[in-house]
Amino acid sequence: MKKLLFVLLSVGLLAAKDDADKKKPKPRFPLGKETTYVTGPLDAEGYIDYAAAVNEHWRRGVTPENNANVLLWKAFGPHPEGATMPDEFFKWLGIKPPPEQGDYFVPMPRFAREQLKLDLGPPLNAIDNELIHCSQRPWKASEHPNIAAWLKANEKPLAVAAAATKRAHYYLPLTPKRTKNRPLPLITALLPSVQECRALAQAFTARALLRAGEGRFDDAWQDLLACHRLGRLVARGATLIELLVGIATDAVADTADLVFLERVDWKAEQINKCLRELKKLPPMPSAADIMDFSERFSSLEIAMMIDRYGPEALKNLSGNAPAKELSPWAYLFRARVDYEPALRNINRWCNRITKSLRVEDRTTREKQLKQLDADLRELKKKIEEAMPGPLMLLLARDSDKIRGETIGNILIGLMLPAFNKVQNAADRCEQNQNNLYVAFALAAYHRHHGRYPKNLDALTPKYIDKIPKDLFSDKPLIYRPSDNGYLLYSVGVNGRDEQGRSYNDRPQGDDLTIRMPLPNSR
Repeated sequence: MKKLLFVLLSVGLLAAKDDADKKKPKPRFPLGKETTYVTGPLDAEGYIDYAAAVNEHWRRGVTPENNANVLLWKAFGPHPEGATMPDEFFKWLGIKPPPEQGDYFVPMPRFAREQLKLDLGPPLNAIDNELIHCSQRPWKASEHPNIAAWLKANEKPLAVAAAATKRAHYYLPLTPKRTKNRPLPLITALLPSVQECRALAQAFTARALLRAGEGRFDDAWQDLLACHRLGRLVARGATLIELLVGIATDAVADTADLVFLERVDWKAEQINKCLRELKKLPPMPSAADIMDFSERFSSLEIAMMIDRYGPEALKNLSGNAPAKELSPWAYLFRARVDYEPALRNINRWCNRITKSLRVEDRTTREKQLKQLDADLRELKKKIEEAMPGPLMLLLARDSDKIRGETIGNILIGLMLPAFNKVQNAADRCEQNQNNLYVAFALAAYHRHHGRYPKNLDALTPKYIDKIPKDLFSDKPLIYRPSDNGYLLYSVGVNGRDEQGRSYNDRPQGDDLTIRMPLPNSR
């Protein structure tokens, strides 16, 4: 009897295991670091759920209490830029959607239309230019009453946003649209709050320079720090878009810092305190970290999408919903393409790019990135020569593996971002930051001595620990004092000394420049 019970129990356990195995999705591809990069989670059809993998990675250590985005969405409301986010987005954030009505941030274009009753034409352009002016020069409410009214209307959401910038983490879930068993790719995930952060940056800097114009320098400096913190937080998102918006936000704060520095009547000790606070800000993240994860996933995911939907998957890149029924091409591509070579090839390219982006020496890094760019151009040329017609023509030739390799090459040419331009933007940001440190040290020296020093070495160690080098020339920054000011600059990305001519000069130059007194500041 005991033996019979044992046999029956064993059979039951094996049957339960078989049922569990049937329910467990079987992977569509060989799982591993060199193919799918991550081994899960898998969806019901056996494909990697890359959106879930990205969100799990970026939310490590994040809670609703330490995530800046929880407060930013409290400031923006449920529909920044008119977008409606899927329920999944707020589940990943760990919060309920903000209520439909509340004291939410109103961007200037909407405020101008709804409150100021301006047309969509030239008047709106005029007030946009007025806002830019107020973000770059000290001003008073009586001079720009419309801008002052906009800031007054946004007082409560700006307080919430300022509190958000003091939080330790920034996690913005990526939640592409989904229909039943028909997900869209990662790159279709909406990022409306990211663009709204650009408007926040303008509000913080405009209010800072309003306060500077009123002599409220402590309050002005807190707004400028909030803008810097906002930029550093946004840049830590999962996408290169967030990195670039974060860099742009920090640049807006840099410009306003110099206006503040010229106007403020503080003593050297107070200027030094500002410099210490700037240097305590968290550094900008590396583009390599985003390339190594989210951007890699986007390319791998599209390879899987082609297996899933056939060539029509490429239409999904623009956010179109996949067809309810799969076309015959989808089944043919599943049967006649081996995607493993595509996945391996995408990973090899991502590894090369990431490794080059992590090189600390800029000269070496630039050499490697230029070679990568040249290799990518050559690959695109070969693809165009080999594939003069639709992707479906692949099925009429070659082997399953060669077809997969060709699809991988197409996706590499189509999906990989302009990594060298992103890195140049990051380098400019770092150089502008270093130039700003020197400008604050020069201001402190001027407060002590009533003049600017003859050379930058006079600033160390009392006003600044070390004079940073020019990242783009590996030489000292160029500094030219004058009777009442100075010219300080880096030669910029092109490496040419253009005598301090920057993007805003005519003729244009590429130098990263600080002039004191500021041009046309009066």
